[in-house]
Order: sequence, then C-alpha cells, then structure tokens
Amino acid sequence: MKDKRQLIMEATLFLFAEKGYEGTSIRDIAEKANVNVAMVNYYFGSKEKLFENIVKLKSSTTRLQLDEIASNKSLTSIEKVEMVIDSFIERLFTHRVFHRLIHQELILNQREALQCSIVDNLLPNASIIKQVIETGIKKGEFKKVDVESTIATLIGTINQILLSKKMCNRLMGKPDDYVPYEDAKFKKRVSVHLKQLMHAHLSNK
Repeated sequence: MKDKRQLIMEATLFLFAEKGYEGTSIRDIAEKANVNVAMVNYYFGSKEKLFENIVKLKSSTTRLQLDEIASNKSLTSIEKVEMVIDSFIERLFTHRVFHRLIHQELILNQREALQCSIVDNLLPNASIIKQVIETGIKKGEFKKVDVESTIATLIGTINQILLSKKMCNRLMGKPDDYVPYEDAKFKKRVSVHLKQLMHAHLSNK
C-alpha cells in the first residue's frame, strides 16, 4: 500500500502535468491525493518544497542506475556510454512531463531556491557520465575530447527532442497528434543516432 507522501507526490505530478506549476494549488494537490491540506503542509511545507522532494527522489533513482553502469567492470567505456544513452532515453521519454517541468523551471528562473535545488540534484548524475568519459580517455579507449561539451551534446539532444514534439513531428512528416516518445521505433532511432554520434566522437580506433 502506498504511503501518504507517495500519494501526495504522485498527485502533484499529475496536476502539474494538467495545470502547470503555477496553476496548481496545495488544496488541489490535497484533494487529488485524498488527504487534507494540513497533511501536505506537514510533510512538505510548501508547493516548492514538494517539487524539490520529487526532483530529489527522481534524480536519486537515476543516480543509482548510472552508478551501477559506471561501476560495472565487465563493460568497456563505450558500452557504458551506450547504456547511459538507453537509460536516459527510457527515463526521459517515460517521465517526459516531469522533465519538461524541470526544464521550464531552469529556463524561466522565477524561483531561485527551486532552481538551485534542481541543479544540485541533477549535477551528480552528469558527474557520473563525466567520470565514465574521463576514465575512457585515461584508458586510451577514447580520444581526448571536451568532456563537458560532450555531455551537453548527449543530454541536450535528448532534451531538445523531448521539448519540441511539434517540431519533431513536422520534420518527420508526422501528424501533430503523433506521440514519438511512445513509439518503440522512434526510441530506437534516437538511440542508434546518439550511439553512432558518440562512437564517431569518442572512439580512439
């Protein structure tokens, strides 16, 4: 059985997707989670703190996956990068509403404390990818590249696809109601492209 905190966070994500951050009130969240307002305030204190907790939970789950990939001694550096690509595509496409909300906060910069919290939670994940690439360079498996720009290219490409559905659909000649993120063939297409890109960019062969 789900605990009250989990129910509140799930209700929050649903309402943020439906109404946006600004359009959702603590009362809305309480009603959706079938709890009283006092309970939401007791667990989280404010809507901003509630969102921060969701970001922390989601990013820590991603971190566990990335740590597992990075620490796997049976994988080559390029195999680790490939697994990171598949992991990011799967998580970001599956939880696309949440990630759009995050990027909206980062772009608009209306709540500095919330923005700082988002960055603080996401940065360790990027650092793990940085470690994987730097280790590959040290081992001679990768060329000496601009590591930070490589990470920006990798994550930025996925985010651009995630944030511009209509543009993607028009470029591919698809109708506006097509949802590429739920199409296994499209996921595969993005995965193959990014892996080819990283092989060409990183491979020392």
